[in-house]
Amino acid sequence: MRHEVTDDDTAAVMGSGDVPVLATPRLIAWLEAATVRAAAPFTGAGQTTVGTEVRVRHLRATRVGGRVEVSAQPLPSATDRRLTFLVRATDGSGRLVATGEIDRAVVDRRRFLAQAPDPAADR
Repeated sequence: MRHEVTDDDTAAVMGSGDVPVLATPRLIAWLEAATVRAAAPFTGAGQTTVGTEVRVRHLRATRVGGRVEVSAQPLPSATDRRLTFLVRATDGSGRLVATGEIDRAVVDRRRFLAQAPDPAADR
């Protein structure tokens, strides 16, 4: 998956810093999106995956207009219910921007949503 960094993707706009470079939360969202795509072959009818843990090192700044390519590869330790992905991001020059692992759990979509608290009940 390839992305171009825009003003909306910066730490200054997202509130995670005050500089106009790719924000770590946006980078993690892009990496998670790559894991969602890579997890699709591990799900059956009525199933989806949810993120459970993120371990990412953001190593290099990327300015507005820069391009970032993200990828996710399942690690062999994946089970029927727990998946771990090796994630990485590189810039347009091929330099490493981030690396890490993201875990996802395979869940039954309906059951998962039924167990999620209803915010209207908190009012």
